[in-house]
Amino acid sequence: MNAATPKQTFGERLRRARLMRGLTLREVAECLAEAGSRLSHAALQKYEKGLMGPDSTVLLALARVFGVDAGYFFRQKSVSLGNIEFRKLTKFPEREVNRVREEAADFFEKYLQIEQVLEISCARLPQADLRHLSPDQDGELAREAEKAAGMIRREWKLGEAALSNVHELLEEHGVKVKEVEAAEGFNGFSGWADDHTPVIVLAAWLKNDLPRKRLTGLHELGHLVLKLPDGLTHKQKESLCYRFAGAMLLPAVAMRARLGTKRPDGISYPERIGIKEDWGISIAALMRRAADLGILSAGQLKSFHFMNRNNRKQEPGHWEATEKADRFEQLVYRATSQELITRAKAAELLDVTLREFDHLFAAEAA
Repeated sequence: MNAATPKQTFGERLRRARLMRGLTLREVAECLAEAGSRLSHAALQKYEKGLMGPDSTVLLALARVFGVDAGYFFRQKSVSLGNIEFRKLTKFPEREVNRVREEAADFFEKYLQIEQVLEISCARLPQADLRHLSPDQDGELAREAEKAAGMIRREWKLGEAALSNVHELLEEHGVKVKEVEAAEGFNGFSGWADDHTPVIVLAAWLKNDLPRKRLTGLHELGHLVLKLPDGLTHKQKESLCYRFAGAMLLPAVAMRARLGTKRPDGISYPERIGIKEDWGISIAALMRRAADLGILSAGQLKSFHFMNRNNRKQEPGHWEATEKADRFEQLVYRATSQELITRAKAAELLDVTLREFDHLFAAEAA
């Protein structure tokens, strides 16, 4: 396979920068005009197709419009995201899908680049192969999803304890996580960077509902861990990943130790609050988990949802913890301290100015 020419590399990078900003070619031309640069839609189209190469004036103008350094447009290494699983895709416009995908790809490209500089390799994510099962074996599929969560807990030496920080846990075990600004029609997606690195993207608005953020992150982990049989409906896939996420958050042994094996009179309000605050799981997810394990009946779960249909966004109880991680930033600081990258390169990776980086680096070193 022939290597891309500089024109082709520039064209692909231009296209990705445009999609990452959620712009059309005409809108890019308008932005350039507002900045005092004249470049037609037709010219931009030729650049994207790799038919023309830019001069220095055009290159600098585009770098200013997109907020990147000029070298971005000729970076040879790029990350492709494959096997993407979007949630609530029908509510998410295509332009937003492209923007989030490219923003994520750009971040994961930087993440893998700094790991390469530091010669860091991550352990392979364990897989649970369920492809031998038939799509109509709902009960067996659910049991296997439950077992897969137990397998991950054993592999990661988590025992039966509550998970203190899901985001940090994922990053510690080689799963790259990116938070993006997006409307509430988008929760997250998962996939593979360059076919081998597991990645998860989460909506930044989830920080306002940490139990939901935790469940969403583990739901996306389910999409990465579970190798599901062909022929499953979207609803079946989501249900299995929810089962996996619930089992990761609240293992069956701990659940039954807390609630027993059957609760014909339901789970009391104080118990719901206590479990939410101890385990970082929403009350809605807790009730579903209890039904999955047969502690509650399907009828009891349905009754709960009916009675609480107007309170889903204002659940009582709080999970007091932090759900973020700074592994990528720490790797950049480490590489800078070891003089493996320049301060200018570090600023580029962190998407800040050199002055901002120097301030952050000095604070980090203090």
